[in-house]
Amino acid sequence: MAISIKGDIDLKHVPTIKRKALRINLNANIYGTFAEIGAGQETVRNFFRAGGASGTIAKAMSAYDKDFSDAIYGIENDKRYVTEQRLKKMLSHEIDLIEERLSRSKHPEKIFFSYANTVATIDFAKKFKGHGWVGVKFQLGPLEDFNEIILHVRFKETDARLQQETLGKLGVNLLYGAFYLNDSPKDLLESLYDNIDLDQVEVDMINFSGPRFMYVDNRLMSLYLVKNGFTNAVMFGPDGNNLLPAQQLYKANIFTLRGSFRPVTKVNMDMYEKSIAIFLEDKKVIKEKTKIIFEITLSNLRSDKGEINERDFLDRAELLCSLGHNVMITNFQEYFKLVEYFSEFTKKRMGMAMGVYNLIQIFDEKYYRDLSGGILEAFGKLFFKDLKVYLYPLKNKETQEFITSDNLKVHPRMKELYKFFKHNGKIVDITNFNPKISDIFSRQVLKMIAEGEDGWEEMLPSGIAEQIKEKRLFAYSRRKFSK
Repeated sequence: MAISIKGDIDLKHVPTIKRKALRINLNANIYGTFAEIGAGQETVRNFFRAGGASGTIAKAMSAYDKDFSDAIYGIENDKRYVTEQRLKKMLSHEIDLIEERLSRSKHPEKIFFSYANTVATIDFAKKFKGHGWVGVKFQLGPLEDFNEIILHVRFKETDARLQQETLGKLGVNLLYGAFYLNDSPKDLLESLYDNIDLDQVEVDMINFSGPRFMYVDNRLMSLYLVKNGFTNAVMFGPDGNNLLPAQQLYKANIFTLRGSFRPVTKVNMDMYEKSIAIFLEDKKVIKEKTKIIFEITLSNLRSDKGEINERDFLDRAELLCSLGHNVMITNFQEYFKLVEYFSEFTKKRMGMAMGVYNLIQIFDEKYYRDLSGGILEAFGKLFFKDLKVYLYPLKNKETQEFITSDNLKVHPRMKELYKFFKHNGKIVDITNFNPKISDIFSRQVLKMIAEGEDGWEEMLPSGIAEQIKEKRLFAYSRRKFSK
């Protein structure tokens, strides 16, 4: 039987950190531990200060010394401490101790939790701003299994004390959300920034798990992070679980393919397969250290009205994940911003596959009017990184000729700039493409699906059409095809 811990919540009036902590403290059923490493005991401090903490806090600790930490939680294979694996060990260890030391017969109505964080704040030289893992493991009924929320943060403030205070607020928001907003993960996620500004901390990964979150699609939670401005890029794997971009891309060769993938077509896969083959032949590329990313920008997810269709997003994600690929959602409309983001994590060679139309857009000055250095500044950030563009040809409908890097036309003012990058080997043509599928476009397939036309199945990679029909993706309706 679940214990009632809801009560009325006025989402229009955000409660202060103190009021949140006090509300948890005054709930006679909530009881647990706090384990914080790397930035002091900033979260639990708020509960001590709020009053009534004796009914909530079973233990508060900070195994700050590495030897003490290893003795309690074990030694990680990579010898690191600020990791997701470390956080999970902390949460599980503390929950086990609660269950072991507190008798259920003596506390029949208690619902237990363990809150933990392991972080590294800004260094003395202020070159490394710091990051950390934060999580809570909790139950909502004394006989229920535990739920878990884990997130990763990147600090933006340039003062260790301020970072500690922000971490403390975030921890209270997380614990409060776990108990009082768990039936609405979207509201819970948004509440993480209650009493915190976006320029103080970035949340770039979050995963929900457990019986109360069985219905939660973590890919959708990723989308909310970008949509709300909490981060500029999120990443999830074929299994649907969110991944930490910094962890995945660190010192890796990165290959990316941008598209709307609505739905993914044979052209998308031909572009990918032919370009990745060329990329992997490069002497500067190590296959085992190559990360492949199918990237969708937020602008590609918006409808004509500027809104994001969540069902449509999940349909696209479902198909890309089924093909075994990592997917990234970003807020980088311009390519140079995406490359600049990747460069935060690696200096290795990067590859980017794109069609002729997209390359022509890159050489259009109107996209760089907000930059003081204009298109030259953008190109400095784009092409002066160790990047190569793999160009997929476009068929000219009038002449039936294929447009490549040799015959595409850019604005007259951009001709010499274009020649410079082409002759320096930054643009590589995909020559062994399949000309028989050159007339396939995602928007055409989408229209055929919506209008119940025949023949769209042949335009998609193997198995994709079957998934669309079986799961009724992209508003597919069996009745349209059962004439």
